[in-house]
Amino acid sequence: MATPLTDQEKRKQISIRGIVGVENVAELKKGFNRHLHFTLVKDRNIATPRDYYFALAHTVRDHLVGRWIRTQQFYYEADPKRVYYLSLEFYMGRTLQNTMINLGLQNACDEAIYQLGLDMEELEEMEEDAGLGNGGLGRLAACFLDSMATLGLAAYGYGIRYEYGIFNQKIRDGWQVEEADDWLRHGNPWEKARPEYMLPVHFYGRVEETRDGSKWVDTQVVLAMPYDTPIPGYMNNTVNTMRLWSARAPNDFNLRDFNVGDYIQAVLDRNLAENISRVLYPNDNFFEGKELRLKQEYFVVAATLQDIIRRFKTTKKGVPGRTSFESFPEKVAIQLNDTHPAMAIPELMRIFVDIEKLDWDTAWDLTKRTFAYTNHTVLPEALERWPVELLETLLPRHLQIIYQINQAHLDRIAAAFPGDMDKLRKMSLIEEDGCKRVNMAHLCIVGSHAVNGVAEIHSNIIKTQVFNDFSELEPEKFQNKTNGITPRRWLLLCNPGLAELIAEVIGEDYVKDLSQLQKLNDFVDDAAFIRDVSKVKQDNKVKFAQYLEKEYNVKINPSSMFDVHVKRIHEYKRQLLNCLHIIAMYNRIRKNPSAPFVPRTVIIGGKAAPGYHMAKMIIRLITSVAAVLNNDPVVGDKLKVIFLENYRVSLAEKVIPATDLSEQISTAGTEASGTGNMKFMLNGALTIGTMDGANVEMAEEAGEENLFIFGMRVEDVAEMDKKGYDAMSYYKKLPELKQVMDQITSGFFSPRNPDLFKDVTNMLFKHDRFKVFADFEDYMKCQEKVSQLYQDPKEWTKMVIKNIAATGKFSSDRTITEYATEVWGVEPTDLKIPPPNEPREAIEETARALKKM
Repeated sequence: MATPLTDQEKRKQISIRGIVGVENVAELKKGFNRHLHFTLVKDRNIATPRDYYFALAHTVRDHLVGRWIRTQQFYYEADPKRVYYLSLEFYMGRTLQNTMINLGLQNACDEAIYQLGLDMEELEEMEEDAGLGNGGLGRLAACFLDSMATLGLAAYGYGIRYEYGIFNQKIRDGWQVEEADDWLRHGNPWEKARPEYMLPVHFYGRVEETRDGSKWVDTQVVLAMPYDTPIPGYMNNTVNTMRLWSARAPNDFNLRDFNVGDYIQAVLDRNLAENISRVLYPNDNFFEGKELRLKQEYFVVAATLQDIIRRFKTTKKGVPGRTSFESFPEKVAIQLNDTHPAMAIPELMRIFVDIEKLDWDTAWDLTKRTFAYTNHTVLPEALERWPVELLETLLPRHLQIIYQINQAHLDRIAAAFPGDMDKLRKMSLIEEDGCKRVNMAHLCIVGSHAVNGVAEIHSNIIKTQVFNDFSELEPEKFQNKTNGITPRRWLLLCNPGLAELIAEVIGEDYVKDLSQLQKLNDFVDDAAFIRDVSKVKQDNKVKFAQYLEKEYNVKINPSSMFDVHVKRIHEYKRQLLNCLHIIAMYNRIRKNPSAPFVPRTVIIGGKAAPGYHMAKMIIRLITSVAAVLNNDPVVGDKLKVIFLENYRVSLAEKVIPATDLSEQISTAGTEASGTGNMKFMLNGALTIGTMDGANVEMAEEAGEENLFIFGMRVEDVAEMDKKGYDAMSYYKKLPELKQVMDQITSGFFSPRNPDLFKDVTNMLFKHDRFKVFADFEDYMKCQEKVSQLYQDPKEWTKMVIKNIAATGKFSSDRTITEYATEVWGVEPTDLKIPPPNEPREAIEETARALKKM
């Protein structure tokens, strides 16, 4: 097979990646050599690949700085409404290549690095992922930052600079083992510490009632040190800021108390304060009510709100600073990414009432008009419910404020529904059964002017089931904002071959307006285009196969169907259903080895939360099945199973473009949206999936006949819940399912420990909340249809083209445009901020133009 073009060779031909000017290349080489010498203090004789990566990163960063400063000057002049996206997770991945693309520098950098005799891809591989997130919620925040900058919004991401991000996953003897992710070990060239903006955050203490109102006193102080990371928009000279807070102990920490002179111990104890930003909690869709986690949540909120208010009060030189908060909601919009930053609501009330001395009703009106809340899950175990007892100790004033908010809220309900005690109980912010808890979702709904789900089906479930009482009270508050992904990272960056092919037939404008992909429908029957799309996919598959062989020493057949299931490991995502299908295929091959079989490479990847026993057992089952299958000579090249170790953003960028079949098989009504589904669709994979999350809208956009849809719908699941799910009946009725389950139970896949999977089989038979067996038969039939179509490459590729043509809706640019206009009250703009080489007056000119608009 011909070796595929390297990414460099592909990029050479690519116009969407910037022009290669001779001066440009010369300047980049000069910058590179200067940084190698002056920043890294190395010469070419002793420099390592990592040194070269850092030299390039600093050179590229130099091109951001002028635009970054310019953007902030421009916001200062124009004084637009600012959007603050608060999230405990930002799953950013790598920054270098994304920055080159958004600045239009990629081709020039490629050429410069080539002329310097270095390998660009090798340098890019040196960069650590910024893994400050668990999965969908954190990656969504990262895509949103890219879109907000590209749409010219004055937006800021605020979060925590975790010293250790999501753990690195190793597979040892088939088990997941966690290792700390020391991502900052070599330094981070993209961040700038801002110690001059360090802020105090208070914990513990007590509330003193004075004539001037409540005072929170005798607190412990932790300092919040901001680190800023530039967020470049695509080719528009906008560079926004992500500000992440790091915890620092004050210098008198433990020394000002009646400390009888154990000075050494006092200094060592500074770690206790600084532990707040030490590590990301590795749970996805699960609430762990630990004190340290609540500290993290309040830490980011308290620091951020001080920053927001400082910026609100600061206005242009010569213009008197703002003293009234009347215009606060006209100048500030705050989006809460799930309930994790919910303490922002009582914190803003505390600032308004206790510090700025506003009366309660005014403060509450301003607060509600400022906040909006995005819900990300309907799984009950994921909902945050903090014990009152913990809040009383850690944040006593905030607990008082929450009680006061609740009182007014309950009074309103009692007036609307007199005598309905059950409604009061269900809608209260305080849950009274057993240990008293604060329901953070209820706090967010009551304290926000807008609440949204993240796909149409999810938003409907929220309105009609989970928060039904609230939506009946205030129907206008509830909205839908279907998630999206940034086409810069998830097409241009990860799939240059496909990006260029598309640009050749429909032009380059689709990068900023993904709906233009509809134009590809004109090429569905174009033989040359079909051939080219198919060739790009094949090249990506060969490249990924080479990567797997190099990194994991596994050989796979690039002409087999790449059937990929990558996401966090969770029972509701039903990796087990996929696993049962794999075993059933294996049994079919063994039963009739000479029968025709469409070869598959099944790739499953994802991390399990360290404390989630069942998820870890699911990984162990997959690795055990792989060990048996991959070493059975009867199977040969027909079926291979790979567990993809340490799935993360940078690995997603490699596997997604190489995928033929995308597995999106959660039980209907459990996956709020999903975004991986959209990435696969944009990169030319077909989807096998249930009618869940955004799959529903994908089927709507592309036509249901162009996805492989199977299984129960939400209504069927509800019906089954009513009459009861009987797993055993499927086991008895379906011989293939029975055989598979008997093999797992008997120890066929764990001969040295036949009982290894008893927890898994016991769950599947006796308490499977996600009804794996109920969808097994339909899944098997649907997979046969997939194999059948795969045997007709031309028809398969036509369906691929129809899918790509229908992905326009799933750009995060569309999502953010909807948030901007329908929630935040701001307008996207395609005004280009004047570049750094134009005089300062140009900025004032552009600011005036913006105000006119």
